Amino acid sequence: QVQLVESGGGLVQAGDSLRLSCEASGRTFTNYYMGWFRQAPGKEREFVAVISWNNPTTYYSNSVKGRFTISRDNAKNTVYLQMDSLKTEDTAVYYCAARRLYGISSLGREYDYWGQGTQVTVSS
Repeated sequence: QVQLVESGGGLVQAGDSLRLSCEASGRTFTNYYMGWFRQAPGKEREFVAVISWNNPTTYYSNSVKGRFTISRDNAKNTVYLQMDSLKTEDTAVYYCAARRLYGISSLGREYDYWGQGTQVTVSS
C-alpha cells in the first residue's frame, strides 16, 4: 500500500509559477512510476505528466509541455510538479498517482494509488 499526500496548491495569477509536491509513504517509492493528473469542474480527469522510477524518463500532455516540469527525489519519497507560465485553463484539482507496473502511461485507470488532490486556481 502507498499513501500519497499532495501539497502546494493555491491561488495565483496568470503567468505565475507554482510547485506542487507529492509525498509518498508505505512501500518502496522508487519502484513506482509517478504521475500527475488534474480535473477541472465539469470536466473529466486529464493526464498531465509522468516520470519513471529510475534514470528518469518523463512524458507530458501537449497542453502543459514546455511549461510544466515533473521531477522526483527518491531520497525524500517525493515527486514534484513545477508549473510555470500558468494559464486560467490550468485551474483544476491536481492529483498525484502511483503506478506499480513498468512503463509510462497516461491512462488514469492504469495507476494504483491516488492522493486526495490539491486545488490550483489561476486568475486572469
